[in-house]
Amino acid sequence: MATYTVTNKYLIDNFAVLQLLTPSEIAVGSSIVVASVDATFNGSYVVRALPQYLFLGVDTEGDLLYDYNIPIADQVLYAKTASDVERVAASGTVTYAPVCTWVTAAQVMSYLGITISDPSDDYTLLTQSVSAGNQFCYRRRQESGYIDSLTTSPGGDATLGTLMYCAALWRSRGSIEATYATFDGMGSAPQQSLTPIVKQLLGIPRPAVA
Repeated sequence: MATYTVTNKYLIDNFAVLQLLTPSEIAVGSSIVVASVDATFNGSYVVRALPQYLFLGVDTEGDLLYDYNIPIADQVLYAKTASDVERVAASGTVTYAPVCTWVTAAQVMSYLGITISDPSDDYTLLTQSVSAGNQFCYRRRQESGYIDSLTTSPGGDATLGTLMYCAALWRSRGSIEATYATFDGMGSAPQQSLTPIVKQLLGIPRPAVA
């Protein structure tokens, strides 16, 4: 979860715009919670655009219009049916708390080919692994420029990549550094959660190399 400070507000043609004090990780289509601005702007909304210029309103076709001679960074725009408000200084916060649910604990158990009883320590770790894996895969795709739904996987490839990553997190329980825990006298195989195949399935770039 991230909370950003609001510095300015305005509302034109039933679209509200808030300027933030700092750059954010908010993406178009994300859900945000606006608080302590005022009764008009406060509430839960879906971000429609991230304008980098002064918003002017909408044309007859419903397209968003901007004044490209007046750059204004770090803005969020969302639909809000209310009277127009001129751009003025403001205070308050915008909270962004994305929760990705592309895969479930049941799907990860099926992928692993095991049954984990609930409640148990293993099941607790499983739910933690699923939560972390979903969030990580969503964030990495967002960092690579994808705009994805938080509740629906963008495709079978992303689903499989997320399942593989969640399963690797669960299998790493009790491991030390870069190997899986084992009692085998032969030693243990190297552990790598974010494998090249997972990256390929998620459509994220490989790490830069010299």
